[in-house]
Amino acid sequence: MDKNKNAILSLHEIAESDMSEAEFLQAVENNMIPLKEFFTYYKCAIMEIETKFRVLNEQFSINGESNPIEFIQSRIKNYGSIYRKIISRNIPRNLEAIGENISDIAGIRVVCSFVQDIYRLADCFLKQDDIFLIEKKDYIENPKPNGYRSLHLIVEVPIFLENEKRLVKAEVQLRTIAMDFWASLEHKLRYKKDLPQNKLDMLTDDLKKCADQSAEWDIRMQDIKNIIEND
Repeated sequence: MDKNKNAILSLHEIAESDMSEAEFLQAVENNMIPLKEFFTYYKCAIMEIETKFRVLNEQFSINGESNPIEFIQSRIKNYGSIYRKIISRNIPRNLEAIGENISDIAGIRVVCSFVQDIYRLADCFLKQDDIFLIEKKDYIENPKPNGYRSLHLIVEVPIFLENEKRLVKAEVQLRTIAMDFWASLEHKLRYKKDLPQNKLDMLTDDLKKCADQSAEWDIRMQDIKNIIEND
């Protein structure tokens, strides 16, 4: 059996090998240890990034400003989602290749009150000398065809382990409450099955209109905030 800590052996491969029950159980355990370590790195990256945003949020409060962050959510991509990406992108089935080719295993969503808060927070976050920007996609300035809006940052952040420093990739999404509300509902509706094409087309059009209306509300609320602060 390959004992390389980066190798991923399927339970089928282990079960097909000629080994005793004790050896089988040990093989399963040995195969899980690298996976547990792998996902722990991403959990640590999430903690590092969340802390950075919470510190920024507190700093704005200390300066007499309103807190720009409404809430922060995070998640680790599940095995099924990772596996589907491995298959669709033809990524080798080892942890090193997965870490190099999949950048959103760790995901952090920062939901803000206003659009300007998004860009200000992103700017402060990216100025920190231990955050390395890999890719930036501005779906606020350039929404997706379906109306989706959000600012996406693919970054690397260092995590400090017992005997090493490791750079870990993560995806940070910054959006307003309205953007988050729309995206959450759109995600649920998108996975409804067995709808005829005419209904799908109608709903797609309606969702796009809702996204545009939500964006208009964000602009109007930002304008109101600016008037109040500049009065």
